[in-house]
This record gives sequence, C-alpha cells and structure tokens, in this order.
Amino acid sequence: MTLTLTRDGAQHLLAALDTASLAVIEATLSKLPTDRPGQRLANLAGLAPLLAQDGAVGRHATAHLGHAARAVRAILFDKSATTNWSLGWHQDRTIAVRQRIDTPGFGPWTTKSGIQHVAPPQSLLDAMLTLRLHLDPVDAANAPLLIAPGSHRHGRIAEADVAAHVAQYGTHACLADRGDIWLYATPILHASDAATQPSHRRVLQLDYSADTLPGELEWLGV
Repeated sequence: MTLTLTRDGAQHLLAALDTASLAVIEATLSKLPTDRPGQRLANLAGLAPLLAQDGAVGRHATAHLGHAARAVRAILFDKSATTNWSLGWHQDRTIAVRQRIDTPGFGPWTTKSGIQHVAPPQSLLDAMLTLRLHLDPVDAANAPLLIAPGSHRHGRIAEADVAAHVAQYGTHACLADRGDIWLYATPILHASDAATQPSHRRVLQLDYSADTLPGELEWLGV
C-alpha cells in the first residue's frame, strides 16, 4: 500500500536527494563521531541552503506546512554492527529549545546531550512534520523505521493504550534507498527493531515547524 501524509501520516519520497545534495550533507556530518547511535545536532550552517524554504529538503516541508516552515531540530542516527539497538513503540513528545524559560503549558523539562528539551502543548506537536533523510539503503534486515499509519490522529496517546493503537492501525516498515526521504506527522507512533543483518544505516532526522514559540522561548534550530 502506498502511504500518503494526509491519510496515513507518512509518505515516501523516492530519490528526493540528488548526488550533490547528498555530498553536501555527508561533508557537513563528516567530522562527527561514528560510534554513537544517535547525536542531537545544532549549528549545521552548511545545510542551510538545503533546509531553506525552497531548498532540496526544505521545500518538502514547505509544501505541507507553508512558507513559515523551518527546521527546528536535527538528530543523526547511525545504526551499525557496533551500535545496533531497538526502540519500542512511542511518540516524539518533546522539542529542543535554546534555553529553559518556564512557560505555561510547557513541561516537564529534560536535558539531552546538553540541549534543553521540553514537552509542548500537543497542538504544537500535531502541527509539526518530521523528515528522515536516508544516507544509506534500509532493507527489512537493516532495522527500518516501523510506523502505525493513522495513529497520528489521536494526539497524545497514553502509554497503556499504545499497544492497542498499534494493533488497530497495523505496522508499516519504512524501507528506503539512499537519497530517499520519509515524511511523517511528528506524533505518529513509531518503533525500531535491532537489525538482523546490521550495516551502516545513517538517517538524518529533521523536525520542521511553522509555529513561533510563545513568550521568550526560542527553537534550538538547525
């Protein structure tokens, strides 16, 4: 079944990144450690042209969120034989901000990799879009992202109800080739098994939002 963002909360963009774009991304990330399963990133100035509203990456967010869309968080995942992990079904529930400023409706606060994160109102998460940029091919044996199509429509799902929602909506494995992009609604239920035949599975994950945070809160940005 071909998924659509409107109906299922996820969509596969084949060969969305050309050779030049992939080269820019890899050059920007080349100095990062290679032995970590996930790295939260900021200040990726080299990617600014790609992530901009009309850039090779940003234009896909603009198409769904409008011209106010901007990249607000970046995480690099590299699942390999030495960093082969699994992650149970869950929703992404926090955003990355520049500094902690206590604000009504935002909380609790956490610090991840030295970066301030906070749980925002669910309405803000519901309006966000996540893009997964595939730098390596991902087949069924190399731990593709698993999603429950349609689960994004239920807002924040209680932990006790997650299994029932996954059973209701089923599971879709997000297979990909190098240069593909997967879009998904940020609150969608997702998971990842450990790879049965692990090789490098580099994915640059970007969260986009068209919203401005209230008060003095500021997105961390990319």
